Amino acid sequence: MKTKTLIPTTIIITTIILIGAYLTTTQPQKTQNKKIVVIVTIPPQAEFVEKIGGEKTEVTIMVPPGANPHTYEPKPSQLEKASKAEIYAKVGSGLEFELVWIDKIVSLNKKILVVDCSKGIKPIGKDPHIWLSPRNAKIMVENIYQALIQIDPANKEYYTKNKEKYLQELDKLDKEITQTLSSKENRKIMVYHPAWAYFARDYGLEQIPIEKEGKEPTPQGITNLIKQAKENNVKTVFISPQFNRKNAEVIAKEIGGKVALIDPLEKNYIENMEKIAKIFAEE
Repeated sequence: MKTKTLIPTTIIITTIILIGAYLTTTQPQKTQNKKIVVIVTIPPQAEFVEKIGGEKTEVTIMVPPGANPHTYEPKPSQLEKASKAEIYAKVGSGLEFELVWIDKIVSLNKKILVVDCSKGIKPIGKDPHIWLSPRNAKIMVENIYQALIQIDPANKEYYTKNKEKYLQELDKLDKEITQTLSSKENRKIMVYHPAWAYFARDYGLEQIPIEKEGKEPTPQGITNLIKQAKENNVKTVFISPQFNRKNAEVIAKEIGGKVALIDPLEKNYIENMEKIAKIFAEE
């Protein structure tokens, strides 16, 4: 009788042990390998998150490359992704996309942690383009880092190491841009969209915008801009790919100059900012 009952008991105990082993080895591994889904508004922020979060994060960009963050509307697939994300890293400086869509995204995902990347940055008027200053980028990176360690404190050491390394890269970028622009004689730059106030402040430049408050220049405005360009010996009009270049080309033709393309929204932030600084320096 004892032998008959011993076999089923042994099987049960063995089964429990195997299930327990499965749960302790397989389940924690799944949790450990699960990436934190982070939503960002613009491509440069994606680099910030990826540099800090590395393999532990998965980033979705709401305003894709080539789109205009002042007018873009997200696709249903993007909203679906945001509805399941842990973090939304917003630029936080008054960008039109965020003013229209952040509350709607939060209504889809009430558990999402919204981090304001502009926290600690002194605004210049209503200019939302805070990321175009590497010094501001450092603050944005710190804000993203704080959100990641809040969601995933167990990996704080990993995030801290990555953050410190990237901050060093941004410091190096800042010094390189300062050096690149140090010998530029004409400190005035004519730009189609007034996105460069923070960059100009940091590196001693002055932007002359063609578009003001989101409005195209009037014929009289174009005439005044041509006059201003000639008076300041400006020979290049800088324009971003998100905007129509027609008026920029009109002005460039009248001043005997050219149009140069610069993109404030490329994902490869450090590489792009180095390239933009060299373009500004050469013109």
